[in-house]
Amino acid sequence: MTKYVNFFDFNQKVDYKTEILSGLTVALALIPEAVAFAMIAGLSPLTGLYAAFVMGLVTSILGGRPGMISGATGAVAVVIVTLAVSHGPEYIFATAVLAGILQIFAGVFKLGKLMRLVPHPVIFGFVNGLAIIIFMSQLEQFKDTSGNWLTGQSLYMILGLVLLTMLIIWRLPKLTKAIPASLTAILVVFGLVYFLNLDTKTVGDIASIKGGFPPFHIPAIPFTLETLQIIFPYAAIVAAVGLIESLLTLNIVDELTESHGKSNREAVAQGTANILSGFFSGMGGCAMIGQSLINVSNGARARLSGIVASVMLLVFVMFGSSLIEKVPMAALTGLMIMVALGTFEWASFRVFNKMPKSDIFVMVVVTLVTVFLHNLALAVIVGVIIAALVFAWDNAKRIRARKSIDENGFKLYEIYGPLFFGSVSAFNEKFDILNDPTEIVIDFKESRVVDMSAIEALNKLTERYQKQNKKIHLKHLSPDCRNLIKNAESIIEVNIIEDPTYNVMLNK
Repeated sequence: MTKYVNFFDFNQKVDYKTEILSGLTVALALIPEAVAFAMIAGLSPLTGLYAAFVMGLVTSILGGRPGMISGATGAVAVVIVTLAVSHGPEYIFATAVLAGILQIFAGVFKLGKLMRLVPHPVIFGFVNGLAIIIFMSQLEQFKDTSGNWLTGQSLYMILGLVLLTMLIIWRLPKLTKAIPASLTAILVVFGLVYFLNLDTKTVGDIASIKGGFPPFHIPAIPFTLETLQIIFPYAAIVAAVGLIESLLTLNIVDELTESHGKSNREAVAQGTANILSGFFSGMGGCAMIGQSLINVSNGARARLSGIVASVMLLVFVMFGSSLIEKVPMAALTGLMIMVALGTFEWASFRVFNKMPKSDIFVMVVVTLVTVFLHNLALAVIVGVIIAALVFAWDNAKRIRARKSIDENGFKLYEIYGPLFFGSVSAFNEKFDILNDPTEIVIDFKESRVVDMSAIEALNKLTERYQKQNKKIHLKHLSPDCRNLIKNAESIIEVNIIEDPTYNVMLNK
């Protein structure tokens, strides 16, 4: 009988069996990923494995999203590879520590809320690009040690085992959910290879994972300003990449589990994990969307699964390396291909013709940047910038003015839409300065003065009217608009003439 108890979160229940089995599956999937990412960065395999252990354990205990898995990632590896080649692993450990400090500051100052600025098309593009990267990275398993594609029996062997793994993961949940389908698939393929003595690539063919407990030591670098100048740019990028990937993964897991994680708490946890990773001989890292999806799809919803995954990973390294190195890569390849298929937002195709063209463009650009540059942070930043520019352009075209003459003979301009840097030109075109009467009223009841460009536009407009001996009155300015204009008086001259008839700069 399954027991449900509270574990680290008082409002959360834990299914022990599901959490433990899912954690074991994730641990197996973490090994080749951590080894591969460490080698990409030019570091020893144990550097990636130690990072996966520390990152996974700390974020599982302290993080803001139960069930999310962290470890050594390709996004971080790509950033630090140049530093690793030029200065060695000790500088990598110091970079991880500094990046962690920056991430803690981001969490303390609640910068996690900036993820609200990431539009849904950007998330679609990010997820689709990441799914393609996961899939393409598995193609390396179909090559030999010389980098040539496998042929003949070797190809048929690994292809058959991969397809068997995928078939079990796909069909088993429809028959039973007693044990995770992914773990069953790994065990079945492992049994076939082991007992039938099949000749196929294993984990041990990539690298040895044998090691001890992560050694603690302070990074052996000169504590000078010159050293800080070397590592700080890398640390800042690692911190940014790690937070962006982690918080986007948090949002994706939130949607899948229909729950709500805590972004700022996750930022602090990621920072703490990176600091400890640097002190325990790890390369640092962030949340891993592939392993997180494996965990969630297995039914894990609590912190226990992540703790089990990280602890079992260390157990494999210290005591079970000889056994784990015999696990067929075909099983892990099939698992990751299923993760890629599950990660891809197929729904984006169904709504492709229904989405605005600008959203489609943003989604495609983010996907392409993610796939071809392997820079997830850059992809998200580019997507947000494009989406923001599109939003500004659309709002710039929406400003309108309804014109009329009131009972006092004043010309009334009722403005609709925001007045900001993008709409200033269209705003200026609305006024007929030469033919307007001597008293002009601009009503902002349905508009807002947003920025300094808008204030400067009002300033220039009143100057032009004053040259014709005409007066401008502003009506229905919101409190924030009035404060903005008041603050600008020390910077530029705001030529606004008050008129008690219209309660100038007061809301009615």
